Amino acid sequence: MLNANAPVAVSTLASVKLEEKLAKLSPAGLCIVGKTETENIGIDKIIKNVVSNGAISHIILAGKDTEGHQSGKTLLALWKNGVDKSMRVIGSNGRRPILKNVSLTEVNKFRKQVRISDMIGCENIRTLAKKIKELAPDAVMEECAPSCGCHEPAVIAQPVMLAVKAPVTSACGCGDVCNDTGSKTRQKRPSAPPRVRAKKHGRNVKLDRAGYFVILPSRKNGTILVEHYSYENKLLRNIEGTSGRDIYFTIIDNKWVSELSHAAYLGKELARAELSLKKGFKFVQDGA
Repeated sequence: MLNANAPVAVSTLASVKLEEKLAKLSPAGLCIVGKTETENIGIDKIIKNVVSNGAISHIILAGKDTEGHQSGKTLLALWKNGVDKSMRVIGSNGRRPILKNVSLTEVNKFRKQVRISDMIGCENIRTLAKKIKELAPDAVMEECAPSCGCHEPAVIAQPVMLAVKAPVTSACGCGDVCNDTGSKTRQKRPSAPPRVRAKKHGRNVKLDRAGYFVILPSRKNGTILVEHYSYENKLLRNIEGTSGRDIYFTIIDNKWVSELSHAAYLGKELARAELSLKKGFKFVQDGA
């Protein structure tokens, strides 16, 4: 179990499986672990998380850095150099290292609050656990309360057998399309509708001028938070609910999506997010 009062945060950058393994290992001293795939919104979120928790004093950057975005190197540049007047990270070679959802005050507080350890490229959880122990030598593993239920065995749902009504068969043996049990006259079988085989499409969802969405289900709260961003990476609004369907139609009714392919993608991802809350698996939003 991760300890909210521990001093170390870890970003696994683009290494999603590393995040899961480290969270499962949950070494003493680890407060929070997560991926950071973008050099703007991803870093915005790190800053928000850190400045809201004064216990965090160290950040470890590990895993594979994102190609093009260079979120890990951008975070290092931010810590060392800060931002310019336009909130662009000084010294970053990322594609768009501009922070639009945090203030200069938050950036400065973040830079003073933490020290960053550059372990970019490391995907060995034992090596990372050792580093966490070095940074938090006095940390102890936080035990769960007996009533938390995290050690209870998982309940596996049993399949439900559905009763299937047997088809009606006429005396002639042709099924229910025949009106005559003895005569040679039969109804003509209706022609089957055409079956179209779906083709593989390598294309991505068409960019939507209305912006894009980041879907964040929370098992703790039983809710789904959807962040709506402009393509300048400015947070436009938050939409929250317990039903993917309700969130979907809220977005549609307000015309916050304008491309058919984007609407279809959004519906699919919201359904997956809601299912992750019900079934307990980790939700990772598919790239559009």
